[in-house]
Amino acid sequence: MASTGNTNLFQLDAGILSKDACIVIIKTEWNAAIVDELENGCRRVFGEYGVTNLLTISVPGAVEIPFAIKAYFDAKKYSDERPHAFIALGCVIKGDTPHFDYVCKAVTDGVVMLNLSLPVPVIFGVLTVNTEEQALERIGGIHGHKGNEAAITAMKMITLQQSFKQ
Repeated sequence: MASTGNTNLFQLDAGILSKDACIVIIKTEWNAAIVDELENGCRRVFGEYGVTNLLTISVPGAVEIPFAIKAYFDAKKYSDERPHAFIALGCVIKGDTPHFDYVCKAVTDGVVMLNLSLPVPVIFGVLTVNTEEQALERIGGIHGHKGNEAAITAMKMITLQQSFKQ
C-alpha cells in the first residue's frame, strides 16, 4: 500500500510561478466523475496561486493523452499561447482482462517520452487503480488529492525549468 505521499510537496517557495504561465490539462472522458474531480483539484490549487491561463482538452481515453499533448504543443510552439506545462489526467480501473496493463503502460510510456522530447514538463496525473474505491481515496480520501498534487508539481517543474535559464 502506498504511503500518504510526499510531505514536502506542498511546501512552495516564494515566487514559485509566473502567474501568466499557460498550463494545459489533457483529461480523459472515461471515469468522468473521478477525472473531473482531479481537474477540479488542479483548478483549485491554481486559483489559490492566481494562475488563470488554463486550458482543458478532453480525449476519449488514456492512450490518446500523449497524442493530444504532442499535437497541441506542435500547433502552439511558435505562438504566444505556447504552454509552460501539461497535466495528463485520467483514471484507469483494472478489469478482468489484461487491457488495463496495456493502457497503463501505453499512457505511462507516452508521458515519459514526452518529458524527454518536449521542452516543457508533462505531469502524470493518471490514476491506475484496482478499484473505484481506490480512485476515490485519491481524490480527497486517505491518499490525499492527486489533482492538487499534479497542480503543485506543475508549478514546481515550471520554476525548476525557469531556474535553468538563469
